[in-house]
Amino acid sequence: MSALHSADSFLLSLSRAFCSPLAVFIQIQGCVICLTLAIGWAFAAYVRKREINRIEDGIKGGNSFAFLCHDIYELEHSNQVNLPRVSVVMPLKGFGEHNLHNWKSQITSLYGGPIEFLFVVESTEDPAYHAVSQLITEFKGDVDARVIVAGLSTTCSQKIHNQLVGVENMHKDSKYVLFLDDDVRFHPGSIGVLTTEMEKNPEIFIQTGYPLDLPSGTLGSYCIYEYHMPCSMGFATGGKTFFLWGGCMMMHADDFRHDNYGVVSGLRDGGYSDDMTLAAIAGAHKRLITSPPVAVFPHPIASDLTFSRYWNYLRKQTFVLESYISTVNWLMNRALFLTHFYLSWGFVAPYFMAMVHVAAALQIYIKDYSYGETTCTSGGLLLAIWLAICTFTELLSMWNLTRIEVQLCNILSPEAPKLSLDYYNWSMIFVAMLVDNFLYPISAFWSHFSQTINWSGIRYNLKNGKIHKIERNKDKGPEFTDLGGKHLYGKKAATPKASLLGSLGRSLAHWHQPKKYDV
Repeated sequence: MSALHSADSFLLSLSRAFCSPLAVFIQIQGCVICLTLAIGWAFAAYVRKREINRIEDGIKGGNSFAFLCHDIYELEHSNQVNLPRVSVVMPLKGFGEHNLHNWKSQITSLYGGPIEFLFVVESTEDPAYHAVSQLITEFKGDVDARVIVAGLSTTCSQKIHNQLVGVENMHKDSKYVLFLDDDVRFHPGSIGVLTTEMEKNPEIFIQTGYPLDLPSGTLGSYCIYEYHMPCSMGFATGGKTFFLWGGCMMMHADDFRHDNYGVVSGLRDGGYSDDMTLAAIAGAHKRLITSPPVAVFPHPIASDLTFSRYWNYLRKQTFVLESYISTVNWLMNRALFLTHFYLSWGFVAPYFMAMVHVAAALQIYIKDYSYGETTCTSGGLLLAIWLAICTFTELLSMWNLTRIEVQLCNILSPEAPKLSLDYYNWSMIFVAMLVDNFLYPISAFWSHFSQTINWSGIRYNLKNGKIHKIERNKDKGPEFTDLGGKHLYGKKAATPKASLLGSLGRSLAHWHQPKKYDV
């Protein structure tokens, strides 16, 4: 009995402690964070919804191809023949359950101008090499695509090395280069939209987009979804942004040919993260980054994503803040590190305090304590109720943005299987919010003090913000990539089978290729 009484007393004492001015400030701050996120997602939803309305109005006005372009007359041959050449560079690593579908969505673009697709692998032993080679054979004659073997990186990450080798092999007349990750599904009109915006405003340095995560049901997949959602508001501006996502980056090809602003040397000489490096270069030279409102792409997460793979992914994300190309870039990364650290645990702490307040209130109700002993706890319970209301508002705003982005993706890819919100588990998303924000500071500290990371079986070591040592050991590395669950080793891959989807893809690819390029 004395032990129970001591526990009750401790609980009430803790609840009273959480009614101190500092504790009340932390709890109110948690509510403010929730409401700030809700407002940001509401604005992002407005931008995406405005684009949906524009497309639907265009269809009602007689433009059946409004999902491709604003003005149907842009599809006339006289306009299509003047479109610039684009080289699409896709660095590959491993082969998984979603790759074929993603690759097909990328090469069956309805872009009317000359376009080439360069799939870049580390070696012929990569499972992706055989899988994509078979896919190219399937589309032979309909799509200008080839596989390039880049070899091993020695001065930068393997992804950056593959990208730079792809650029070296792009067509000499290409005006724009588009870097794509192989784990997102592209829309038929996406390349056309990105190119049109680049043509309208030559001052654009980089055009980018952002993924819409499709969780597979595991806690790790929901943590990935929750991790990406706060950043999504930075890409839903409908124009200028300071954010950059490496999964979709369109740039001027000449910037790479002539190493303008040091894009090649900045990436090649110790570069770890392509997007963070290029974003730093853009900031240093005051160059423009934009994100069109339709640049949101479905990102299916592996169905077998384990929590350990999620943790390694989080480690890679925090490790990015340890790489830098200048003193200013280092200061910006430190500021991001401290801000994210403060906000992450500042988000989680109020929920712990709220649980204490609720538990104390239940004890008071059951044990029938006197009024004097319950005054402070009543105030704490009001704070907990207010936090619950703010959390519900936040989740509702997140749900609304996800719903609108799902709707937008369905409109932009009318031939693809429809996406749905039905399988999103919002109780799991709430848990993921707490788990992800609790673990982020731990991961950030780990990255800061270790200065090393394992990325797809390759261990990178940093020194002064740049890669200075690369270690490869198949026996000690993982067998699968983190998000896509792609096999990293082995020569065999699943053979693509002929299907209705494949036939449709070939038809689309053949339809969009102008005859004037058949030389």
